[in-house]
Amino acid sequence: MSELYANLEAVAGAHAADRDAVRRRESLRKHYSRVSGELRSRWSRYYYKRIQDRLCDIVEPGSKVLDIGCGTGELLSALRPSVGVGVDLNDGFTSEATRRYESLQFLQMPGEHVDQLGVKFDYVIVSQTLEEIYDLQALFRAIQSVCHSRTRLIIVECSKLWQPLLRVLEWTRLKQVTPEQNWIPSEEIDHLLRLSGFETVRAFSMTPAPFYVPLFSAFMNRVVANLPILHHLGLNSVTVARSVDPKTLEQARPKSASIIIAARNESGHLQRLLDRIPQFVPNQEVIFVEGHSTDDTWAELQRIATEYRGPLTIKIMQQDGKGKGDAVRKGFAAATGDVLMILDADISVPPEELPTFFHTLAEGRGEFINGSRMVYMMDKKAMRFLNLLGNKTFGGIFTFLLSQRFRDTLCGTKVLTRNDYEKIARNRSYFGDFDPFGDFDLLFGASRSNLKIVDVPVHYKARTYGETNISRFRHGLILLRMCLFAARKIKFV
Repeated sequence: MSELYANLEAVAGAHAADRDAVRRRESLRKHYSRVSGELRSRWSRYYYKRIQDRLCDIVEPGSKVLDIGCGTGELLSALRPSVGVGVDLNDGFTSEATRRYESLQFLQMPGEHVDQLGVKFDYVIVSQTLEEIYDLQALFRAIQSVCHSRTRLIIVECSKLWQPLLRVLEWTRLKQVTPEQNWIPSEEIDHLLRLSGFETVRAFSMTPAPFYVPLFSAFMNRVVANLPILHHLGLNSVTVARSVDPKTLEQARPKSASIIIAARNESGHLQRLLDRIPQFVPNQEVIFVEGHSTDDTWAELQRIATEYRGPLTIKIMQQDGKGKGDAVRKGFAAATGDVLMILDADISVPPEELPTFFHTLAEGRGEFINGSRMVYMMDKKAMRFLNLLGNKTFGGIFTFLLSQRFRDTLCGTKVLTRNDYEKIARNRSYFGDFDPFGDFDLLFGASRSNLKIVDVPVHYKARTYGETNISRFRHGLILLRMCLFAARKIKFV
């Protein structure tokens, strides 16, 4: 740790830059030197605490965090990083932050120069600083150099709708005076991120009530701030983005895969399913997890494992608990591949489509690849009308809850990396273990981990053996209850 900080100190000194950019930074430094002694009012303390709490909900404790425009370090400290570095133009701020938080490192440095740090971070925070940056593309290029394939860039900015009121608050000294700022609509931030090799994962508004009023503020900030149309009233917008730079993604390209197949009363499908699984990566294993079948599924799996002579590694096991979710988790625990894939045993999704899922993930087009049966034509008997209606409904609910686009949440084919699954598993206690299917457990966890979720269309076929294990009404009620639970845990927070 001391060597890292010594390196950071070494590069915090001299930098050459464009004269206009230097003048802008000097102007900002002088401005904040003048106002640094001003105390935050009661309402602004509540406002900053609200930002702090939301970012604490996004950033995993124990991560490596870089805070650009760190001020006196309160936000960086609250995130509880294992390695925390804050940079700011104002030497008074960084000196005060160093005095307060000895375990963190604070440097007087413009954000456009963080490429000199020579360190990769898990999270980069730019909170209420973007509007003051002279060259945003220079900033984003510099940030790109401190990102690895799973780094998340988190941007917090103020809505321009609030600009007149904010000026009034500054005039009445209820708010600290801000310097002259850029005009950056949210869509322009998204555009500049794309130009700089980033992709927005999700975005949301917050804090329509920055003043603290008991009960009223909580209602406005937890409920109204997340409702359609009304969310535009938020004072802040938050953008979570990831690096899609080809150099960054190539370093993390997976080289092996594990396909987990939960099998309950699927004896008649197993041999045909295995025969049709293509090999699309050199090291590929298939893990069958049998789940208390009443037919001869276990005996058939034993026969297949004994007789198989193909290029894939075959593993079979029996689950201890109940439900597909339990079977999938048992299979994941036994998997050795870099990529974990779920495939239903009923061959309703053709196994020949698995390579598309793998390559979508491996090429960095998404981080959680979710099958969608709602694009292509499906067999007439593949899905009943009520099931189709339910799937479309839950797709809309999830799009609203998770702030990412969904068309189908219950397709059994889902793909993610081992590292991302382990992160989801570590945070499982946040939601609880009550999903018998495993689909929502993974989707909720992927959203909380800020993974880029991408739908891949599949061709949906009717099963040719046995009966479905899904009860439309009983399981539908369970799914609805889980949506209500997720609304409280993810959306209305």
